[in-house]
Amino acid sequence: MFSLPFLGKNFFRSIVINDDLPFGKDAAYDLLKGSRSNWRRFLLTLGARLYRFFNRLTSDERESVLIIDDSTYDRSRSKKVELPSRVWDHTTGRFVRGFRMLTLCWSDGVSCLPLDFTLLSSNNSTKRFREATKVVDKRCCAYKRREEATIKSTAHLGEMAKRVLSAGIDASYVLMDSWFGMPAIIVSVSQHLPIICVVKKTPKILYGYGDRRCDLMTLYRCLKKRRGRAKILASIIVTLKDKHKAKVVFVRDRRKKDWLALLSTDIHLPDEDIVRIYGKRWDIEVFFKMAKQHLKLAKEIQCRDFDALIAHTTIVFMRYMFLAYRCRLETDHRTFGDLFYACCDELGDISFVEALYRILTLTADRLREMGAFCERTAQAFFDTLLETALSYVNLSKNKFIINEI
Repeated sequence: MFSLPFLGKNFFRSIVINDDLPFGKDAAYDLLKGSRSNWRRFLLTLGARLYRFFNRLTSDERESVLIIDDSTYDRSRSKKVELPSRVWDHTTGRFVRGFRMLTLCWSDGVSCLPLDFTLLSSNNSTKRFREATKVVDKRCCAYKRREEATIKSTAHLGEMAKRVLSAGIDASYVLMDSWFGMPAIIVSVSQHLPIICVVKKTPKILYGYGDRRCDLMTLYRCLKKRRGRAKILASIIVTLKDKHKAKVVFVRDRRKKDWLALLSTDIHLPDEDIVRIYGKRWDIEVFFKMAKQHLKLAKEIQCRDFDALIAHTTIVFMRYMFLAYRCRLETDHRTFGDLFYACCDELGDISFVEALYRILTLTADRLREMGAFCERTAQAFFDTLLETALSYVNLSKNKFIINEI
């Protein structure tokens, strides 16, 4: 099941009606529908192993982040699946039948690891098309997953971050979209890690500034903007719920003549770093697109069982982890281990003059082979070239010393 999309095969033809396999289709469905399989722990354990591999390749100065976002899990054609509800799809601009897939990813700006997720139905029973029909033990993982599906998404954010951090995965910030950029949510999640998120421009959300409380638009009008075509227009320190301080950075919106507001609970972080770090949130959007279009999320199997949906989604997340691992092996030369550092030491030991001498020696040997070589003329030419290079190196060193003084 893990390798199907990489081989260009589908679940039905490769497993359901394939008589050449050493197991039957019932064994595959029993694996997916098992109520006692802790898929969440399996995914998090695998992610922690890969995190330790990526962390060795990441500089201590680079900020790694946790990214929280949700995406539509479309099951419009499934009439008897458990717990579907009406979900607003921002891409198509309409309601669909399915779930909201709340996801948490770790990223260092190069590699992205999906570590945890929850398939969410509506907490309002009138908006659910069908209730849970499978009878399961209340102590097993299947029952807890079904309970999670009917809880508001904001109640999962702190628990997801806590599970990831307790697994030994470290990060500097949590990145969120404007959908979760509410003061109460920000204060709750910031107990685990500092938050950087986009905040909505609405008169219903007020921020403390001085001795008054005002909305985001009023704050923007009161600030002095930077001149010219500056990307960062202004910044301000505000207070949230329970007197928590935060920095709001106003940036220019490239898509239209407007502005966006980024909020950071780390008030000592420079404005440019807030914008730069928030740019890493795009990794989760790449993950969603890859999972849906190429890794067969919500399309490969048509099970009605909610446990099977959890199991298959976990397998899709594992496929993306495998791709992230292979991509890092192919693009990051530090994965060569001692060979990489040996090459670096070799390059570092060769000075500029020595490298130039080697090139000229090879050139002289090549000219001798061609038969058009005058020893005296070539020696004079090479001596002049080396003297010029030495004088250039000495001049550069003198300029560096003067600048240091």
